[in-house]
Amino acid sequence: MSGFKKFLLRGNLVELAVAFVVGAAFAGLVEDFAASFISPLIALLGGEPDYTGLAVTISGTKFPYGIFLTSAIAFTITAAIVYFLVVLPTTKLIERIDRGKEATERDCPQCLSAIPVRARRCRYCTAEVTPTTETPTMT
Repeated sequence: MSGFKKFLLRGNLVELAVAFVVGAAFAGLVEDFAASFISPLIALLGGEPDYTGLAVTISGTKFPYGIFLTSAIAFTITAAIVYFLVVLPTTKLIERIDRGKEATERDCPQCLSAIPVRARRCRYCTAEVTPTTETPTMT
């Protein structure tokens, strides 16, 4: 039982649970935003945004393609909202915050692995490298 308790209280699992709950709440927020603002705008521009009633019948079998079409439009709108209102601003903010920070790693010129800036030897391929605090010597 103690192993199960450690598993449940491990940081990664708790973080995952919190992320799931916040993600579910955020998904509801985005869906409500799309239903409250985006869908009415689409209805103003192009007619009714609900196409669930569209279907085609072939040999007596009904294919309700409108359900898929409505879901595809809702997905596209939701993805655009998340990208333009969350991902893009967050990326710009992180770039601004990180702009003043010094680099702590650089690429090894031999194997292109990330190594510390002040390293004299690559930890992966053991090639000798010039630390960036020194000026490289010309040979």
